[in-house]
Amino acid sequence: MSDPFDPTVARSARVYDVLLGGKTNFAADRAAAAHLTAQFPSAPLVARENRRFMQRVVHWMALHGVTQFLDLGTGIPTSPNVHEIAQQVTPRARVVYVDHDPLVLAHARALLISHPAGAVAYIHADIRDPVAILGAARLHDVIDLAQPVGLLAIAALHFVPDPYAQQTMRELLSVLTPGSFVAVTHFTTDLRAPADAARARDVAARMGTGVVPRTRDELARLFDGRELVEPGIVALPRWQPDGGQAEPGGLSDADVSMFAAVASCS
Repeated sequence: MSDPFDPTVARSARVYDVLLGGKTNFAADRAAAAHLTAQFPSAPLVARENRRFMQRVVHWMALHGVTQFLDLGTGIPTSPNVHEIAQQVTPRARVVYVDHDPLVLAHARALLISHPAGAVAYIHADIRDPVAILGAARLHDVIDLAQPVGLLAIAALHFVPDPYAQQTMRELLSVLTPGSFVAVTHFTTDLRAPADAARARDVAARMGTGVVPRTRDELARLFDGRELVEPGIVALPRWQPDGGQAEPGGLSDADVSMFAAVASCS
């Protein structure tokens, strides 16, 4: 289910790159990002906060003994990347990135350089196809599934409709050993007033990248019964915030409209 390269169609990785102030994007991506930002002015701040969550959760996992990471929906490489953060804690950390955007693949090959003691690989695959991910030789060249893994789905699953999201998570979680963790951030309308939530769902439906909001309960089901790490499923900035700051940049929960959660595989 790999997609052909088409710069006239907005892609989630490149729209995200626009919101982060990157330059690896095209007119269609900039138009989609402009439409999103016009409706939700906090979108660039949320993108940056999502990136900060990724950085602190990878650091948290590495401190909890995880030395292997599988990153679903990698996006355009933006330093620091997962392997750079993990290898600051453990130079031997090993990371496999997964994405199906050909432009992401090209940049990943050029920019994702590992610490000499560790390893980095890239799988060109759709996260809706867990069989392809688990069957990839590069995955097994880098990651030992008999050892703990940090599974990351950062702002990825809200681009995956049902039943693919459940299938992907169920099959990937089934191979994780005790000591593993899974981290997810996900767009939601639960944090908005009912009228505003309806508008947010309409904007999401009109986005060229196809966003699927999920409720707290729907997101919980994606963890397939794994035990949530405190504080559970919370608004993005509220998951173990650095320095106890719950609303970076003055963002309210409604501004963020993103859940974050981590579960342990024990």
